[in-house]
Amino acid sequence: MDAKFRVVLPAKFRDELGEKFVLTKGLDACLFAFSLKAFEELEEKVKKLPLTDTGVRKFVRFFFGGACDCEFDAQGRVVVPSHLRTYADLKKEVLSMRVPGRIELWGSEKWDDYNGEDNHIDQELAEKLTELGI
Repeated sequence: MDAKFRVVLPAKFRDELGEKFVLTKGLDACLFAFSLKAFEELEEKVKKLPLTDTGVRKFVRFFFGGACDCEFDAQGRVVVPSHLRTYADLKKEVLSMRVPGRIELWGSEKWDDYNGEDNHIDQELAEKLTELGI
């Protein structure tokens, strides 16, 4: 794979992320991009979780272990490190979307697969969202 795989994000996303930001493995085989402030806030929350919990340790290693500090070049592009590119299966077409608190980067095939799954809010998930106050 090309070690210098670059992705261009829309200007509004670049403005939201700031000059420097963090790119890491996301859930569902996409990448998460966080502003430095948002990533630091997430780190503070995670520091309060019990290290004795196996799930917490797995999540921390997965999520923080491959995180990279990134910045945009003069053309608004960011170099995606090869380990993150491989994880998200990024190829020629990369989709970016804003969700609360972050930007997600998806390989077009992964996005199509995700949307092809049983991708709807069922009653159980709706009830869970209600429990969370959403």
